[in-house]
Amino acid sequence: MDTQDSQVVGASSMTTAQSGQGPSEKGLMVAVKFWEPRRLLYNFLLTGVALIWVVKTWPHFRPAMTLESLGIMTVLALLANVCYCAAYLAEILIQNSTSSVAWNRQRWAIWVVGTLFAILFENYWIADEIYPFVNCP
Repeated sequence: MDTQDSQVVGASSMTTAQSGQGPSEKGLMVAVKFWEPRRLLYNFLLTGVALIWVVKTWPHFRPAMTLESLGIMTVLALLANVCYCAAYLAEILIQNSTSSVAWNRQRWAIWVVGTLFAILFENYWIADEIYPFVNCP
């Protein structure tokens, strides 16, 4: 390595040290900037699906509108957000193995497929696990 190369390496090390972010911290910030704004849309879509179920089948779900069921729905919403965090696992595993342009396309694909899977799973859960067990008057 000649002196010009070592100056470039030294300058990039100083920039990293001055910013206080290593490569993993920078990668985490990039991941957070991508995934967290989309979490709002993910939650909005899942809430919309649940509201459509309640509105379309209102007489059936009316007895289920209690404080106890509000607590249960809150727990289910928290679990949906824990599942959303699985995207960070994919981010960690794939981030350094592909180029940033290719990874941005893969991120969008993972987000769309994951959101569609969550909507499918939510519909199944409501139709098969919740709907039959709500007591109609």
